[in-house]
Amino acid sequence: MMPAARESLLDAAYTALERRPWSAVRMVDVAAAAGVSRQTLYNEFGSKDGLARALVRREADGYLAGVDRALTGPADPRDRLTATAEWTTSTARGNALVRALLTGCWSERLPFPALAPAPSGSAVPAQRRADGALPSPTDFVTLVRDRAVAALAGPGAGTADLARSCELVVRLALSCVAAPPDGSDVADLVRGALHRQPVP
Repeated sequence: MMPAARESLLDAAYTALERRPWSAVRMVDVAAAAGVSRQTLYNEFGSKDGLARALVRREADGYLAGVDRALTGPADPRDRLTATAEWTTSTARGNALVRALLTGCWSERLPFPALAPAPSGSAVPAQRRADGALPSPTDFVTLVRDRAVAALAGPGAGTADLARSCELVVRLALSCVAAPPDGSDVADLVRGALHRQPVP
């Protein structure tokens, strides 16, 4: 199957999930919405669980791609970290799957694939990747922190202090996802927290 057709199926599954709980999403409806046969859908994902894993993997990848974009923004490292925190909170606010991935709080409306790898006999490379381990909230802290350190560290600079500052920003953003601040936004909180933190 062409990657575009796989994306169309994932888009259809995501749209269906916005309208009804995952338990009520039917494979036949996802296939019809994407304009393919149900057999094609099963050939691509293997099962409804396989579709769920692929959907969650796509949303995780999309979130991390946004982190990478935020980290290549303005010249000031503090602005880049602030943009990363803003991306984290805005994406989690608008995407229930990203919010669940970042917080570990999965509602009964969502698919909840196990984070451990699933047995995969798929011939589809993208599905074999989706059947691999999915990131936990702790994994996301590490992934975003390490991306930030790699993007911000100057040549020959020590990274221990920078890593602590980057992790502080990630954890602050996640706290705003779990308990949105009242009267201030994440950018104000991050700038205040970074005021005395070592950032190159």
